[in-house]
Amino acid sequence: MDADGLFITIEGIDGSGKSTQIARLAEALCAQGRTVITTREPGGSPGAEEIRRLLVEGPPERWSAETEILLFTAARRDHMERTIAPALARGDIVLCDRFIDSTRAYQGHGPLRTMVDTLHELAIGREPDLTLLLDIDPENAFERAGQRAGGEDRFEQHGLSFQRTLRATFKDLAKAHPERIKIIDAAGDPSEVAARLLNVVTEKLGV
Repeated sequence: MDADGLFITIEGIDGSGKSTQIARLAEALCAQGRTVITTREPGGSPGAEEIRRLLVEGPPERWSAETEILLFTAARRDHMERTIAPALARGDIVLCDRFIDSTRAYQGHGPLRTMVDTLHELAIGREPDLTLLLDIDPENAFERAGQRAGGEDRFEQHGLSFQRTLRATFKDLAKAHPERIKIIDAAGDPSEVAARLLNVVTEKLGV
């Protein structure tokens, strides 16, 4: 945790409800009188948003996993420099839709995990203060993701089996980093899920 700001990331498979829950969490924290910045990855800064289009549009085979790792790291560096680090220096709470754990889950398979972690250490050099992992049945999430409009569906095109693998990988990351990554049951009414997230964040803030 920074001396002033707090960096919180929200992770989960596609269709787990991250966008909805980030908006609800930001609203709840602002109601407490806190300054909150919401952002996303890939993206979150002008340069990173340009790279985002390369990553989330087009056919699944557009890039190799190695190329994706390099593109994500470049976008994340710009995002950190221009959005996240300045907000934390001001003492803001930063809520980020995806960060390094998504790269570990989506691209960091087998020997590529070393590449992901090495590049992250060299180019980014920090982990979130708290990660909220929205856990949901992949079949329900996959159906929800398929209902979204727009062309940013490159990763969803990998199919349901890929989402199952992602869920297992995210859970493994949570087991490896239990102090940072908290698993949140994302099933059920969105208001109930929002309350679960807020309880964890409130505990982190020491309120």
